Amino acid sequence: MTFTQPAEIERESMRIIDRELAERGIALPPEHAAIVKRVIHTTADFDYARAIRFTDKAASGGVAALRGHVIVTDTNMARAGISKAAAKKLGCEICCYMAEETVAAEAKERGVTRAAVSMERALAEHPNAVFAIGNAPTALLKLSERIEAGARPALVIGVPVGFVNVTESKEQAFAVCERLGVPAVVAMGRKGGSNVAAAICNALLYTAAGLLEPEGRQ
Repeated sequence: MTFTQPAEIERESMRIIDRELAERGIALPPEHAAIVKRVIHTTADFDYARAIRFTDKAASGGVAALRGHVIVTDTNMARAGISKAAAKKLGCEICCYMAEETVAAEAKERGVTRAAVSMERALAEHPNAVFAIGNAPTALLKLSERIEAGARPALVIGVPVGFVNVTESKEQAFAVCERLGVPAVVAMGRKGGSNVAAAICNALLYTAAGLLEPEGRQ
């Protein structure tokens, strides 16, 4: 059978994901299924079924956090990948500070990354935001530092990709958030990316907005 419509393509993709998860002997907790399956749908990588970790009630807390909150991303690519229709339905603003000239200038003056400065700026302006980090481990390290110092974002999505500081930033962020009661969804290991960060945001947004069924997004 040939599938040509977006909704039926997505529905068939999810059926395949369900089948292949079962073949691998993986049973996802119901509260985590939408997030994990959305990431697998985005990446075609079943490693995420075991790599994504959740602090206590992070999924349900994330759904609640996206109603009327700001979503801060560490790349404009992640920002572009988040569903604007779902965000609008929930009254969410999506922002990214990485391309701002003042952020770049401050980072150069201080000898730090733009990602770290952008997190400082975001926390100052939106302390209770949802933070979706898909590219820069220095952004996640800065968030961990500020959470240790008392910051309390609504949710941390930590999925930076790469080789330097990546696994360490994720392990630290997860440990800090778990210890201090900050909801967090983290993909352990080297894998991740802006597309993964956007996929997690979309899974939460679709759940909160009642748009998990693809026909509702047409």
